[in-house]
Amino acid sequence: MSNPYETAFQRSIQDPEGFWGEAAEDCHWYKKWDKVLDDSNKPFYRWFVGGEINTCYNALDFHIENGRGNQAALIYDSPVTNTIKTFTYRELRDDVAKFAGALADLGVTKGDRVIIYMPMIPEAVISMLGCARIGAVHSVVFGGFAPNELATRLNDAKPKVIVSASCGIEVKNIIRYKPLLDGAIEMAQSKPERCIIYQRPMEKAAMMPGRDLDWNDVMSKAKPHDCVPVAATDPLYILYTSGTTAQPKGVVRDNGGHVVALKWSMKNIYNVDAGDVYWAASDVGWVVGHSYIVYGPLFRGCTTILFEGKPVDTPDAGVFWRVISQHNVRALFTAPTAFRAIKREDPNALLMKKYDLSKFYALFLAGERSDPDTLQWAEKNLAVPVIDHWWQTETGWAICANCMGLHQFPVKHGSPTKPAPGWDVRVVNLANEEVAPNETGALVVRLPLPPGSLPTLWNNDAGFIEAYLDEFPGYYKTADAGYIDENGYVSVMSRTDDIINVAGHRLSTGAMEEVLSAHPDVAECAVLGVEDNLKGQVPVGFVVLKAGVTRDRAEIIREVVQMVRDRIGPVASFKIATVIKRLPKTRSGKILRGTIQKIADNKEYKIPATIDDPSTLREIEDALISIGYATARFN
Repeated sequence: MSNPYETAFQRSIQDPEGFWGEAAEDCHWYKKWDKVLDDSNKPFYRWFVGGEINTCYNALDFHIENGRGNQAALIYDSPVTNTIKTFTYRELRDDVAKFAGALADLGVTKGDRVIIYMPMIPEAVISMLGCARIGAVHSVVFGGFAPNELATRLNDAKPKVIVSASCGIEVKNIIRYKPLLDGAIEMAQSKPERCIIYQRPMEKAAMMPGRDLDWNDVMSKAKPHDCVPVAATDPLYILYTSGTTAQPKGVVRDNGGHVVALKWSMKNIYNVDAGDVYWAASDVGWVVGHSYIVYGPLFRGCTTILFEGKPVDTPDAGVFWRVISQHNVRALFTAPTAFRAIKREDPNALLMKKYDLSKFYALFLAGERSDPDTLQWAEKNLAVPVIDHWWQTETGWAICANCMGLHQFPVKHGSPTKPAPGWDVRVVNLANEEVAPNETGALVVRLPLPPGSLPTLWNNDAGFIEAYLDEFPGYYKTADAGYIDENGYVSVMSRTDDIINVAGHRLSTGAMEEVLSAHPDVAECAVLGVEDNLKGQVPVGFVVLKAGVTRDRAEIIREVVQMVRDRIGPVASFKIATVIKRLPKTRSGKILRGTIQKIADNKEYKIPATIDDPSTLREIEDALISIGYATARFN
């Protein structure tokens, strides 16, 4: 007997125009579309062609006109500055309309690009929505990115205006943004006409006369600007993601499909309604921040949390529980890394017991593979569903999820459940042939991709085809490896380049990490394949121990090695592991596996611009040297 998920999924695949056309009726349009799906120029599919819409209107004005003007839209919670500030829908709309007017006063019009280089403050959200209000294309760059990385984005996007702040705050450290911004502009060939700088009280930036403008000054002079209708296929934003080449890829998101898909996802995937408080503990510099701090919750009429802090140290590993309790959060979306950090600092969840979490209904994890041990820890201590789901910067929303608003499936640890409606996920081999259930291969999505996913790369159609479509004709390449079981559950094991070849055996490092993370003393781990003259590659494990573990490290290593041998088999050839204090990660919490592998293989590498703490690379080098691998030194 079918359930609402099965019905929705089958219709989305068999009748995508009917399915998404019906979902689009729930959004505000200035002009209805001529065609739901235009496939006349494959592989460049377009959704809601002929339609006119405004993203900001759907996020703010729509709800004010429907009686939600006095409801909280945005709660800014900043433990690093001891600040909590709430904006109603009307207050946020008024600030956004004035900022849109300020941009218009500077000559910004529909189609112009605006780069936003901001910390997690309300002005970042206001900037994004202000761009959307007048049809300008925003490109948010994570605050604190190195000048050369920012310069490459300036050269590609060619912004008319940059919006920034004097500083960001990382726990207790002040990160001065303005010198980084000035350095990037000096390096860049494409230079902005103006910069709008928000001066934070803890750091006043030096201004360049004739170019730099104070946020408060431009806001005081600006007049509110109405929403500008744009084509559904016009770009809303560009979000740069690091590729395998030195040149970042500018993922484009269009206006129409984005509104439709994200508004649909809030109810059908996350099961939240207008008026509910929803929190995505991420950063506006990442896709999660775009989709589920700013746009998705506001499309749905929810209250969204903008959190300027960390899962630990601001001030302790109980801060997530404080935010959930204080603001009556119904659902939290964060990365598994955040929970591993909390679990490491407070393994018995003692801090959780201080707070009332009775309004909290579900935890959603994404951004990297969710290991079963972390899921089980969260399930045990939160006593709510813990939902792993899988998506990417390019897709904009979940490829696979336990769609809580449609039908809750039993959780299978290590699996993000089943493809979300619209996503026709398959597993293929290198010959582009579908493989049998439970057989690992490349995870791909049959074209066309659903609304909300990338239609192309910014000014780079050829790069879009080469990066995502060429290798598996007829499919979008996710670059993830995994399998689908006999019940339709998808398991994402690793990036395809994390499948290692040990003496001719193709093995998943993700499967080995799953075993290591199950050890009671291990807080988090990573397994990499390093070059070996005899076997081609061999796996090496890195483990971070839970706080308070004092057992002999050599004994723990012997135990994890034996666990892999017992559960995967001698074929894995897993014999080497080492204990480290911290894993090198990006600011969004992803482990820098590629960088670690280059160190292990003694290959030249550069420090990624996204790294959270460069000193962790020295720890990795020291660990690899101690076990006889790396010889290169970190400079």
